[in-house]
Amino acid sequence: MANALKDYLNPSTLEATAELSKSFESAEPFSHLVIDHFFEPDFCQSLLDEFPIFDDDKARNENGTIGRKAVHTELCNIGNQYQKLDEMIRSDAFLDWISQATGIPDLIYDPDYYGGGTHENCHGQDLDPHVDFNRHPVTNYHRRLNLIVYLNKEWQDEWGGLIEFHQDPRKSPEINEITKVAPLFNRCVIFATHDHSWHGFERINLPEGDSDEHSRKSIALYFYSKTRPAHEYKGNHSTIYVERPLPRHIQPGQALSDEDYQHIQVLLARRDQHLQRLYRDNHRLQDMLDNLSNHKLFRLARETQNFASRVKRTLLWQRR
Repeated sequence: MANALKDYLNPSTLEATAELSKSFESAEPFSHLVIDHFFEPDFCQSLLDEFPIFDDDKARNENGTIGRKAVHTELCNIGNQYQKLDEMIRSDAFLDWISQATGIPDLIYDPDYYGGGTHENCHGQDLDPHVDFNRHPVTNYHRRLNLIVYLNKEWQDEWGGLIEFHQDPRKSPEINEITKVAPLFNRCVIFATHDHSWHGFERINLPEGDSDEHSRKSIALYFYSKTRPAHEYKGNHSTIYVERPLPRHIQPGQALSDEDYQHIQVLLARRDQHLQRLYRDNHRLQDMLDNLSNHKLFRLARETQNFASRVKRTLLWQRR
């Protein structure tokens, strides 16, 4: 297996497989790994060199407006190095390795890269704590793992954008346990996908003059399985968000600064977006139920009419 992956994964990554499995199982607040120097250095550099430029058409959000995040899901169309990446992650050797590193058997590669691919987040972008959709929309396979490799050679913690693993974002900030990981170059984060794998990142706030030069670049890969342990599955769901609480310094009786006011406006707008998405999903589901009900009623009426016709023909025949 190591020989098949040596051109892609750093030897230190392969040598640590047994230790990674132990760390994954014991990590808090839920199973995850942080692996520095994940790829072979030249290969990782080639992925950065070939990383696609920000494309407005790839940055349209659910409302159709251009946001601060661009996603390229068609990796093989980016370039030769991303074709090599695709070949690696679909290989039996890699799937065997990631199963060994996490203890999750029979993992399946997603050729559609649904929700994955290259992600570029720019100044001002953030991601509320959430758990991901748990079934693939085409295959209906169970989503089991997220693997993210960061490609940022310069990143300061004060810039924001650190991935956060939450114990439970619905709890107060004083109780909610949060693990933060900086998105540094060739750092890989792997974490389990289930109903309590809450994750997100705070707003990216780059220094003045750096917002055009820097962005948060990553490659996101998701892996699936045909089944999963029963205790991990409570039904099919889409991505579930929890809005961030007010900053701790905003207290009753305190005069709000302009920055505080703008922050509250952003939080309210974000909550409205999540509610609109839920309303839209609810309407879509109701339409499906209505169409299904109408179809059943139409079929029942047709079957009743056919039955009545058969009874009528039988009665007429008996009268002869």
